[in-house]
Amino acid sequence: MDNKKWYKVLDNRNTLPEGRVQTVTAGHQGICLTHYDGKFSALDNACPHQGGPLGEGSIENGMLRCPWHGWDFDPCNGQSPGGHDDSIITFEVKEEGDAIYVAIPEEESHKDTISDVMIETMVNWGIDTVFGMVGHSNLAVADAMRRQEEKGKLQFFGIRHEGAAAFAASGYAKLTGKPAACFGIAGPGATNMFTGMWDAKVDRAPMLALSGQVNTQVVGTGAFQEVDLVKAFDSVTQFNHAVHLNSNHSELMSQAVKTALIKRDVVHLTFPDEVAFTEKPKHAVAQTPENRITPFNISPPKKMVEKAVNLLKKAKRPVIIVGHGARFEMDAITAFAKALNCPVITTFKAKGLIADSHPLGCGVLGRSGTPIASWFMNECDLMLVLGASFSNHTGITPKKPIIQVDYDPMALSKHHKVDVALWGEISETLHIITTQTKDKTAAIDQTEEIKERWKLWREEKESRLKDCGNGLSSISVFNAMNKVTPDNAVIAVDVGNNTYSFGRYFEPTNQAVLMSGYLGSIGFALPAAMGAWAAQGDKRPIWSVSGDAGLGQYLAEINTLVKYNMNIKHVVLNNSELGKISKEQRAAEVDVWQTSLSNPSFAKYAENCGALGIRVEKLEDLVPAMEKLRDHDGPALLEIITDVNLI
Repeated sequence: MDNKKWYKVLDNRNTLPEGRVQTVTAGHQGICLTHYDGKFSALDNACPHQGGPLGEGSIENGMLRCPWHGWDFDPCNGQSPGGHDDSIITFEVKEEGDAIYVAIPEEESHKDTISDVMIETMVNWGIDTVFGMVGHSNLAVADAMRRQEEKGKLQFFGIRHEGAAAFAASGYAKLTGKPAACFGIAGPGATNMFTGMWDAKVDRAPMLALSGQVNTQVVGTGAFQEVDLVKAFDSVTQFNHAVHLNSNHSELMSQAVKTALIKRDVVHLTFPDEVAFTEKPKHAVAQTPENRITPFNISPPKKMVEKAVNLLKKAKRPVIIVGHGARFEMDAITAFAKALNCPVITTFKAKGLIADSHPLGCGVLGRSGTPIASWFMNECDLMLVLGASFSNHTGITPKKPIIQVDYDPMALSKHHKVDVALWGEISETLHIITTQTKDKTAAIDQTEEIKERWKLWREEKESRLKDCGNGLSSISVFNAMNKVTPDNAVIAVDVGNNTYSFGRYFEPTNQAVLMSGYLGSIGFALPAAMGAWAAQGDKRPIWSVSGDAGLGQYLAEINTLVKYNMNIKHVVLNNSELGKISKEQRAAEVDVWQTSLSNPSFAKYAENCGALGIRVEKLEDLVPAMEKLRDHDGPALLEIITDVNLI
C-alpha cells in the first residue's frame, strides 16, 4: 500500500479475545477489527449491503455476520461466500508488542462541500452561534460547522433537546436583535424545534433554523425519519427551502439570512444528506453581506408627523408607553420623556427598559403590571406608544388619543384605529418630533405624582411580604431578587404565576428581561438564558426564573450548563402545582383537576449534574442563599419552596 499511514487501534491485544470483533477508528476510517484463527485482521466497517456496522456483528460458524441483515463474510479476507462480488476492503495489520496497528491510505486534503460554502456564507453574514444536536442526517453540515469553529468563527452548543436549541436561539435574538441558528436532524430532531421557532416568529425575533433531511432519492417513499420539512415549517417561516444539488448555494443562504434580518422573522433551510456531502461546484464561493442590505433609519411621512406634533404640543398629561420593539432606542426615548417630565410605562415584554427607580419610570402595564402604570394611563390625555403591539394582556386603552410609532406598517392600528400612525424607525422619528416640539409643549411636570404613586405601591407590597407556613410567598422571592440580583443582569423568565409575580414585584434597575411574549410557552426561561449567555458570555450576569413545571420541561439542559460552564443562575419556585392552571380552573368555575406535580429535589438534581444546588424553605434563609447563588462561579440553581396561594 503506497502512501499509507499507520494508526494504533488497540493498546492491548488481549482486550479483543479470539473469535471476537470490535469497531475501531484509524484516522477517519471506520474499521472492523477481527481476531480469528490466531490473527488480527482489519476490514472496512461498513457492510456493502446497507452500510451495517460490521464491528458490532459477530463471528458465527467461522463467518463474520453483519448485525443488520445477516450477510456473511470471511473474517480475515472479507470475501463473500458463494462467489458474490460484494467483498469487503481489507487493510494491512501489524503487531508491535501488545499493540495492534492498521495501515490506511493517507487521506486526501479536504475538498469543500456544498455545506462548507453555505455555512461559510452564514458566518460571513454574522450568524456565528448555533444551538443544536448532531445526528446521522446532518453530519455534513455539522462537519462544515466544525471547520468554522476551528477557525474561531463560530461557536456551537450541543443541547439535550432541540426544543431548547430553538428557545436558546430565540432568547439570543431577543437580547441582541441579531439571529442565531438552531440545528437538528431530519424528522423528530427538526420538528422538536417547531415551538421555539414559533416563539421567535410571534415576538419578531430573527432566527435561522437548519435541518438535515433524508437522501433525495427516498423522499416521498416513507423512509425512516422522512418528514416533508418544507411543508411542515411553511406556516412558521418567512423563507423556507430545501437545498438542491443545482441550487445557487451561497445565494440561497444569503437570501435566508437577509430575510431573517430585514423581516425580523424565522427562516429555514433543509439539507438532503447526499446534497450536503457533495463537493461544491468548481466556481462557487461564499458570499458576504457587503452592499447587500439597506440601513433601517426610515423617517415617517411628514403629514403624520405634523399631526403627532400638534397633539404633543397640546397635551398636558402625556404618557409614553414602550414595548419590546423599542429596546434599542431607550436613550432617545428617556431624553424625550425628560423634556416632557411625563411617565414612561412599559409593556410586560419591555419590562426593565426603564428602571423602576427612574424618576419617570412607572413599571409595567397590564395583567402582570403595577397600579402605578394603569393609574397614569387612565389619567393621561395622550399616549405616545413606541414599539408595542397592543396585546390584550397589556391592556392599552383605545379610549385615549394615541400616537403609535413602529417600523412595521402592519403593526400600526393593528387591533383598532389610532389617532396618528407613524411608520418609521423609532430613533429617527423621535429625533424629528423632539426637534419640532422643543420648548413648545403644554405638558405639566408629573414627577411628584410618580413619586407619590410609588410610595403607595411599595407600602402595599410591604404589607403582602409574609410567610404563611406552607412555603414562601412569591413577593418574598422577588423582594430578595430586588436586593441581590446584579444591576446589569439579563433575566430570562418563564410563564405562569411565577412570571406574573415577577412582573408585579421585581423592580428592575438596569436588567434586561427576556420572555416568551405572544406565544407564552412554558419552559422558555432556562434555554433562553443559555442563548443570552452565548451572546454575552461574562459581560453580563445571566439569571433565569421559572416555576417547577417550567423547569421540568428542559431540566436536562442543566447538564448543558455544566458542559459549557455557562455561568447561569436559575431560580425555581417550587410549589408542586401548576398554580396558574388551578387558578384558571377556579375562574372558569370547574373543579381543580390534574394540576398537582410530583417533583424531584431540583437542588440535588443540579448537584448530580455538577452544578451548585441550594434549597430554601425559610424566609430568613432566602437572601443569604440568593447571595450564595449570585457569588458562585459557575452554573447554579436555587430551589425555593413557595406557597401556591401567595402570588
